[in-house]
Amino acid sequence: MEQDRTPATHDIGGASRFRCTPVEPDEAPPDAFGKRVDALRQLLAQKKLMTVDELRRGIESIPEGEYFDLGYYERWLRSIALLMVEKGVVAAEDVQ
Repeated sequence: MEQDRTPATHDIGGASRFRCTPVEPDEAPPDAFGKRVDALRQLLAQKKLMTVDELRRGIESIPEGEYFDLGYYERWLRSIALLMVEKGVVAAEDVQ
């Protein structure tokens, strides 16, 4: 059985459109939104409601059209919401 070798949306390292693109260092600390999202992630991890691996899986499952429209912490929040719905912590209709 042959495997699909198409890279996932988040796996942009080998994509030709991103080759030779200068990497801009991100030395700025997270803004207030980013700090709140990270605090939520930490609380959910402490309560054993999610792991960093689950967070990453959720981020990697965001469709390409949405992935590049979202900021870094917006991707985190999208993943957290998805995970909490999957686990029945919140209802899908409560996540907008």
